[in-house]
Order: sequence, then structure tokens, then C-alpha cells
Amino acid sequence: MNFFQFDFFTIIARIIVILLILPVHEFAHAFVARRCGDRTAEYSGRLTFNPFSHVDPIGALLLLLTGFGWAKPVPIDPRLMRNPRRGIILTSLAGPGSNLIVAYIALVLYRFLFWIPMESLTAINTVSSITTILFYFISINIGLALFNLIPIPPLDGSKVLIQFLPTRAVLWMQQNQMLISIVFLVVICTDILDRPLGWLGNWVLTFFSFATDWVDLLMNAIIG
Repeated sequence: MNFFQFDFFTIIARIIVILLILPVHEFAHAFVARRCGDRTAEYSGRLTFNPFSHVDPIGALLLLLTGFGWAKPVPIDPRLMRNPRRGIILTSLAGPGSNLIVAYIALVLYRFLFWIPMESLTAINTVSSITTILFYFISINIGLALFNLIPIPPLDGSKVLIQFLPTRAVLWMQQNQMLISIVFLVVICTDILDRPLGWLGNWVLTFFSFATDWVDLLMNAIIG
């Protein structure tokens, strides 16, 4: 990873992610769990957008320094779900899914900003600053979604993977979860994940760019 990036726009985007997007990510887990019949997260005070209910200090610090981090895991009880296997899968995917939805919405706003008529240098500088922050914001959200989908404990992707593994493999992962997590932390402190996550992130961004082409078509039709 590329540690200690302290340029202004990156830090602003990461602070916004910590205070707004991590809560959205965890709220999505809690909301979908409740929809699946499990109200454990709701009773634990996690069905909220309040960042203080979700932010983990170490995960937030790591996100601030590297662009990757985590919040406090949302408690769930699969036994309370109507369909535990399906419920775990949907609940686990809800967090990364929320990051991708937010990234898409931010990209829509990003593309609309380029259609704002600007007649002064102040307006140009203001819009330029906003679009720069939005670009980092979009990239971080996509990165967080892909990062959390990695099928290694304690990330969301591992909870999905476990639903498809044989019992022996699940037991091995549970028995060695601490060791796996330590190895994974070492890995994310290197640049091993940069290339695959970067390639996937560029692919998602390219797809989202294609999926927001309607903004230009709409504005062309309005402005003519």
C-alpha cells in the first residue's frame, strides 16, 4: 500500500468516507439483516447512520493513512433469519454494495458538475476542488467495496465464501482465523494487492462511466 498520503484532497475524501460512508456500509448490513428477520444489529444500536456507533479507531486510522480500513462489525444472529444461508450472503454483500451505489451516485454528480456554466475564476476553482474531492471519494468507495469482497476473514467476502465451502474447510478457517487475519494485515501493508485491486477498480470505474453516459445525453437534450 502507499502509506502516508497527506495531500489535501485525499485526506478530505477519506475523512468523508470515515464519517459518512463507513456508517452507510454498516447500516446496510444492519438493514438487510433486519429485512432477513434478524434484529440483533437493530437492538445493538447499529441500525443508524451515526458514525460514533460504527467507527473502529484502528480501522479508521488505517483508512485515513492507506485508503483501506474497516468499521466495527455489525452483530448478526443467523438463527433468527428466515433463511440463514441466504440471509448471511445478502447481509454480507449489502455493505460493499452500498459503497458501489454511493460511488455511482457520486459519479453522476461528478458528471453533472462539468455542465455548470462558470464565468469567474472563483467558480472554476470551486468546481475544480469539488470534482477533485469527488474523484477521490468515488475511487475510495470502489476500493472499499472490492477490498471488503476479498474472501479472507474478517472481510465480508469471507462470510459469503463460507456458505459455499465444505464443512472441513469452514472449520479450518474458523480454527485459524487469527493467523489468517495477521497474515492478511501483513499483506495489505505491502503492494501485493495494489495491482489486482487497481485493475478491478479501473474496470468498475469504466463500467460506471459507461453507465452514467446518460448525464451527457440528458444535458445535451436540455441545453441543446
